[in-house]
Amino acid sequence: MSDVPSFRSFPPDKAAIVMASDGRTVRFGELETHANKGAHALRALGLRTGDKLAICIANSPEFFHVVCAARRSGLTIVPISTRLTAGELGFIVGDSGARALILSPGIEASADEAASLCGGVPILMTGAGGGPGSWEAACAAQPDTPIADEARGREMLYSSGTTGRPKGIVYEDYSDGPQGRDATSSARRMFDRLGLDDETVYLSPAPLYHSAPFAWAIGVIEMGGTTIVMEHFDAEQALALIDAHRITVTQWVPTHFVRMLKLPDAVRRRYDMSSLRIAIHAAAPCPVPVKQAMIDWWGPILLEYFGSSEQTALTFITSEEWLAHPGSVGRCVLGKLHICDEQRRPLPQGEVGVIYSEGGTPFSYHNDAAKTAESRSPEGWTTVGDIGRIDEEGYLYLTDRKSFMIITGGVNVYPQEIENRLITHPGVADVAVIGAPDDDLGEVVTAVVQPVDLADAGPAFADELRRWMRQELSGVKVPKHILFRRDLPRLPTGKMAKHKLRDDIAADFAAGRAP
Repeated sequence: MSDVPSFRSFPPDKAAIVMASDGRTVRFGELETHANKGAHALRALGLRTGDKLAICIANSPEFFHVVCAARRSGLTIVPISTRLTAGELGFIVGDSGARALILSPGIEASADEAASLCGGVPILMTGAGGGPGSWEAACAAQPDTPIADEARGREMLYSSGTTGRPKGIVYEDYSDGPQGRDATSSARRMFDRLGLDDETVYLSPAPLYHSAPFAWAIGVIEMGGTTIVMEHFDAEQALALIDAHRITVTQWVPTHFVRMLKLPDAVRRRYDMSSLRIAIHAAAPCPVPVKQAMIDWWGPILLEYFGSSEQTALTFITSEEWLAHPGSVGRCVLGKLHICDEQRRPLPQGEVGVIYSEGGTPFSYHNDAAKTAESRSPEGWTTVGDIGRIDEEGYLYLTDRKSFMIITGGVNVYPQEIENRLITHPGVADVAVIGAPDDDLGEVVTAVVQPVDLADAGPAFADELRRWMRQELSGVKVPKHILFRRDLPRLPTGKMAKHKLRDDIAADFAAGRAP
């Protein structure tokens, strides 16, 4: 890609972005104009190359207008989840040092609350009808020609906060020029590996503020392809979009697969999936039966990778490899993996431990030297806290996150294995397994289940699930408690907010509301 992203060389009438719900389309000529006007508006706000711009914008054309303007203005973009409270939003704006914040009407926090907690940082709203304080008004009077000092921007991503407060990730690799490596440049390297080009039609079913959807959606349009954007995930709508737009590439998380597989057969057969060349997935381990069912349905087009926003390592596996190594997330293509014990000492091949990477992207956590030091081994290898093992052929198998491990009576239990079994039960819509406090054992294995039919919630269904789990799991792994909820705190990215769930359950136990 050129040093500064632009759309000047693409056919101006070609669709760059299509919104799923209403078909709103932004063509490359329009996007070029929006990006130029937006870049002038950002300069008028006083933002210069290297400054940080926080954005909290729902999936919409305006998301792309703002990001594309910032990416040609040399700014560091800080994408923020639209599901955060005003306090959480204010924390990231302040912690990142953002010099401006752009919001959309589709966020959880109100603009007034955000303004009161962002320390006087200028705030603009998208979709505000062109009135004072609106992004559109700021752009309207600006020229549609490039700014004089164009520079390539980048992102500073914050972790999703599934294990605690979000952390800003700072890449320290300058091999990609003065603005360094970012998520989008890494996505473009993967595009080259997969042979993607300007004929790509990409379906984005996830929130654009998250690292992979952000990088892929932006990367595809900067390559000249078309991105179809879902405002919110709906299983049947996703299939209909693949059929209608002849989607060639999609990106998923396992939760999406589960929800599509649980559609009635008649609904699944209604849509033509033959245009799909690649269905890539990541973000969480995929239960073996779920992935096998997807390959049976869509064919061997599933590609899986394992990585993190920190980009410490990257593994990759094709469907053919996975069928020979079921459950694996592949072999390492970035960095070199090591499995270590709790004291950060390397373990023999095949043993389960914390995954460290040697030679990945150097990174640090913004304003958190202690967390940065915690992520390093004595050799300088890095970790984000995932647990797994490597087989004799170099294939990695994930077990869980270190912070999710349950210690019950001195025995280590990894929730992922139990969740993988439970989610394949036809009566389970979603599940999370956590450790609940126990005076005798320290923690006890506890499953929090969202039933397909809430009327099933009760002791009889709990007993059925225990008997079903016991067919494959040892007794210590079978949950002592099975709790039922109407829904679970799963982030739109597909990840479970386990820290919130654990806090809620612990509060219930402390208040005597334990089962």
